[in-house]
Amino acid sequence: MAALVALLVGLVVLVGSVSSAKFDELFQPSWALDHFAYEGELLKLKLDNYSGAGFQSKNKYLFGKVTIQIKLIEGDSAGTVTAFYMSSEGPTHNEFDFEFLGNSTGEPYSVQTNLYVNGVGNREQRLNLWFDPTTEFHSYSIFWNERHVVFMIDETPIRVHANLEEKGIPFPKDQAMGVYSSIWNADDWATQGGRVKTDWSHAPFVATYKGFEINACECPASVTADDIAKKCRSSTEKRYWWDEPVLSELNLHQSHQLMWVRANHMVYDYCSDTARFPTVPTECVHHHH
Repeated sequence: MAALVALLVGLVVLVGSVSSAKFDELFQPSWALDHFAYEGELLKLKLDNYSGAGFQSKNKYLFGKVTIQIKLIEGDSAGTVTAFYMSSEGPTHNEFDFEFLGNSTGEPYSVQTNLYVNGVGNREQRLNLWFDPTTEFHSYSIFWNERHVVFMIDETPIRVHANLEEKGIPFPKDQAMGVYSSIWNADDWATQGGRVKTDWSHAPFVATYKGFEINACECPASVTADDIAKKCRSSTEKRYWWDEPVLSELNLHQSHQLMWVRANHMVYDYCSDTARFPTVPTECVHHHH
């Protein structure tokens, strides 16, 4: 593991990578600027009964790693959703989602992940977190290369979506994606299926952010869709860190971490929801995890 960390640190400086921990270098508010608060290195997004708030990256990316540290809403956060996600645009967009679902005080905080590939989603998994995400900052990351998409919390993998194109299953590898985060009211579904509503007497609900890092292949608007994939793939002329063989699959330690998370904290997996999917989705049959 130490060797892998050293590799990641050493290789992020290679061509095509950008990295920063300052919000305004990488991101910009996208709506409800009056619900933003800046306190030194901290950014706070506020939700009240007038509005939520959201921000987006200034650029789009194909392959690499995106990390944001978040301290989620304290106390009774039922009905609220704080989201961190990557997405491309259009009806056949790709998207990778973290959605943190608010709860009534004392209940475990849960995170729902989802993927859209070519506009098709319905791939939800839900975990109860094994820590209190409201008392300290935790790192939430999306790592992405041509082999797989890995969702991570504090570097622990919680979900892997492998490239199964040889089985005829589309994989998100040719659309540059923006990075987004937002906070909003979703009490029609977020907490106990919508049974617990948002208690606005506890507003404003505040999610706090820091440590914004993007180590990925930047795709300026001037780069055409046809050239994006070529630009961000390794070749004989350039070697990107995310294409290193050691990152083509989870190592043994990471595989054990993922199995532990799934065995102890998963509360919903679309792959085993026979009511929604009487026929098991094809990728569920072939995924190792």
